[in-house]
Amino acid sequence: MDKVTIATRESALALWQANRIKHLLIAGDPQLRVDILGMTTEGDQKLETSLAKIGGKGLFVKELEQAMLDGRADIAVHSMKDVPVNLPIGFCMPAILDREDVRDAFVSVKYKTLDDVPNGGIIGTSSLRRESQLRNQFKGVEVKPLRGNVQTRLRKLDEGQFDGIILAAAGLERLGLKARIAQYLSVDVSIPSVGQGALGIECLERRVDICELLSRLDHFPTRTCVEMERFVSRSLGGSCTSPLGAYARFFEDELEMSAFVSLPDGSKCLRVSGVEEGSLDGRSRLEKKLIHELISLGAKELLNEID
Repeated sequence: MDKVTIATRESALALWQANRIKHLLIAGDPQLRVDILGMTTEGDQKLETSLAKIGGKGLFVKELEQAMLDGRADIAVHSMKDVPVNLPIGFCMPAILDREDVRDAFVSVKYKTLDDVPNGGIIGTSSLRRESQLRNQFKGVEVKPLRGNVQTRLRKLDEGQFDGIILAAAGLERLGLKARIAQYLSVDVSIPSVGQGALGIECLERRVDICELLSRLDHFPTRTCVEMERFVSRSLGGSCTSPLGAYARFFEDELEMSAFVSLPDGSKCLRVSGVEEGSLDGRSRLEKKLIHELISLGAKELLNEID
């Protein structure tokens, strides 16, 4: 193989992510030519409507998958939090890179922390997951939808449309905007989105050559944790539009995991957590334990109510 084409969205963050993969591939094989195919997805076009109403985050990936099917691209780079928990038949994710910061970040020009925002303060977010946790724990604030790329959201904040906004810390850090972060939200306050902070590389299953090329970029501990999170979401029938989050991590020789399901208005929020040994058996026990606890608390009925 002497050439690889990467399909990516054309936002600054998506292009940063694609270029990171390009540099990693070339570092492994300086003779390899890597091109980037920038694309505008349906999710990027429909910015005036909430993702929950138009099909979820899968709208950010389907055009990239079509480019691979058409032969215009060999791979696609995604934020794993944007990838539906069920990949289309014929696709695979041969590489999930070492995870970066998983936390949500509070950004404001007025306040240093979310606790400082007064009753009636307006917080912007594009995520039902974030919105539901905000409404559950910060009952005095008003949450309003905020779509667009990172720069667009920051501009709306700076124009005074919001008192604060919530973004993924990893995205801000990748774009060199760490200084804009007023507060990192603890994962106990805001359980992250499934796969948050991790980059994944997708390709067609039949492209054995591509799978072999990408396998050296795969980070096993991150893959284990992301797969656990996606398994919990999939088992509950969650989607990219569900107010659901899960976060797994290795801590020394153990696996820790927390998960939640909520109503969008935060009036009911089910949270569970657990610890098991960091083995394959421990992983299986922890997944099953949290799923069982959430189902026992009524998670599936709650998600059906939302649907």
